[in-house]
Amino acid sequence: MGKTLQIGPHPVDPPVVLAPMAGITNAPFRTLCREFSGGRGLFVSEMITTRALVERNAKTMRLVHFDEREKPRSIQLYGVDPETVGRAVRMIADEDLADHIDLNFGCPVPKVTRRGGGSALPYKRPLLRAILRDAVRNAGGLPVTMKMRKGIDDDHLTYLDAGRIAVDEGVTAIALHGRTAAQHYGGEADWSAIARLKEAVPEIPVLGNGDIWSADDALRMVRETGCDGVVVGRGCLGRPWLFADLVAAFDGKGRDAYTRPSFREVAEVMLRHARLLGEWQEDEARGVIDFRKHVAWYTKGFTVGSDARRALATAGSLDELAALLDGLDLDQPWPTGADGPRGRTSGRNRVVLPDGWLDDPDTAAHIGADAELATSGG
Repeated sequence: MGKTLQIGPHPVDPPVVLAPMAGITNAPFRTLCREFSGGRGLFVSEMITTRALVERNAKTMRLVHFDEREKPRSIQLYGVDPETVGRAVRMIADEDLADHIDLNFGCPVPKVTRRGGGSALPYKRPLLRAILRDAVRNAGGLPVTMKMRKGIDDDHLTYLDAGRIAVDEGVTAIALHGRTAAQHYGGEADWSAIARLKEAVPEIPVLGNGDIWSADDALRMVRETGCDGVVVGRGCLGRPWLFADLVAAFDGKGRDAYTRPSFREVAEVMLRHARLLGEWQEDEARGVIDFRKHVAWYTKGFTVGSDARRALATAGSLDELAALLDGLDLDQPWPTGADGPRGRTSGRNRVVLPDGWLDDPDTAAHIGADAELATSGG
């Protein structure tokens, strides 16, 4: 299934994008995914808040630093104030901080939606239009894309209206997660919504997101929805080699080319991931501590045992992590069923919103810079 995705001047072949995930898609994880893909695809930074960027918050400035091998450099921005978003985009363009800007209108977490941001924001059509207009106007020719959900809940769907507004304001491409904010990560993603969005905005590429656990899922999504590419999030947690499978799948090589690492090979990737985190943070111990959240994902399906898994998730140094891994049965083959769902799978049902947010979608929302999050990442 040869299909090249075009994001402004940047061809993305295969049409595969790493979804921004807070605390996950930092430079070390992007390095691993990019290496497994052979440098093919698009790998987006974790979410950067526009306020933190324009204020040059130290943590945020580290998060927007890209490896020289990362091309194109892709930043996802979160913001709720059009002026602040515009300033952040202008800063990226003027200072050559990235080659592509993605805007987050899909995050469902309460600390974001209670401020009117993320997946809550497209309900306020005038605010969405103002943010997109200021972003595109200040981008200096850089492609601006957006990622969104179907809406707040089944009674407040926004994705089709948001898609038309995006086209009107010059957005280059749209990614749709086939869930509402109320679903969070529960239930099944509605791929039919991706197909409907593609029909509604034929002028620009539409990317599908949600429940891509394997390379076969990615091919099926493209085939069933007609989308122009896929965005992969939770499916690659503890499995950066999924991007090797995606390259093979879109190149038409079939399942025999998919990666099925032994536990020994997985352990080598785990150590490299922890080492890269330590180098990136310039502190080995902090890197290993940051790596702890990845342990359950990497060991999913393997016979490890709760005590050993707990020990791995409390290791304090690379030597300790290596010794613990050496004490396990590393000759285990890739386990059956380990390609399935991973990461969060719960729903929330209730979305935390600003007072009166749902009163009228066509009234302007009075949101100022003080509603912006002050920090980036997870």
